[in-house]
Amino acid sequence: MELEKLIAENQIKLEDIPHIELYMDQVIQLFENAFASTTRNEEEKVLTKTMINNYAKGKLFFPVKNKKYSKEHLILIALIYQLKGALSINDIKSLLNGVNTGTEEGKMDLDHFYELYLDLTKRNVDAFKNDLENQAGRAAEEVKGLNEDQSAELEKVLLASSLVHMSNLYRKAAERIVDDLKNEGDHK
Repeated sequence: MELEKLIAENQIKLEDIPHIELYMDQVIQLFENAFASTTRNEEEKVLTKTMINNYAKGKLFFPVKNKKYSKEHLILIALIYQLKGALSINDIKSLLNGVNTGTEEGKMDLDHFYELYLDLTKRNVDAFKNDLENQAGRAAEEVKGLNEDQSAELEKVLLASSLVHMSNLYRKAAERIVDDLKNEGDHK
């Protein structure tokens, strides 16, 4: 497994975001440059006009002015990009609702919030490296004594299955948090 490619720095940092507003094609190019190494194959697109338009129609971020995307829009699109791998569009909208409102009203320092997010992702990478090594070791241990012709394949199947299980647990925990936010919003 190409561990280094898997955990490569694949975030858009604040310093990567230009201090000028961008048109959609420029936004797409920025994301392609930042996340191209994370795609499974060359046909897979990181971000498309349709995706951005759907995010806008779904009100996942506050309205764009004059077809130009601000730094805040780019931060929100970067968050959406990361979240969409595990959460539904409706869940992402619920999760980012307060962030969007606070940013649009000038009551939230989105740059600072995003820096906190980036710091957590760096810590997550370190934890992931350790956990992946432990999971791989456990999978190798579990297949000992099985048919040697199949042990390498079975080890990979077992490891992949275990990782998917962990992913599902994390996704379910994130969905619970989204549900809690929805319920808190309903009670206000």
